[in-house]
Amino acid sequence: MNVEEEVKRLEEEIKRLGRVQPDGSYKVTFGALFHDDRCANIFEALVGTLRAAKRRKAVTYDGELLLQGVHDNVEITLKATSPPTAADAVERT
Repeated sequence: MNVEEEVKRLEEEIKRLGRVQPDGSYKVTFGALFHDDRCANIFEALVGTLRAAKRRKAVTYDGELLLQGVHDNVEITLKATSPPTAADAVERT
């Protein structure tokens, strides 16, 4: 899996585990991602994937390096995507 694919998978997992915010973004704690069995099976290097997503401005979180235990309560925010258009709805059917 290349970096772009991993970032997309990360976005999917944040949506699955996180809470949707009024602005359309999603928030999840690092601990929730790190301790999730499905994420553990998908991501060989979760921290590296998070850093790649942060560089691509897909997610935000405080700090540079997240460590299990110490940073379990750090919130990771998946930025809101643009609202779906009518074309998107047709494409999904």
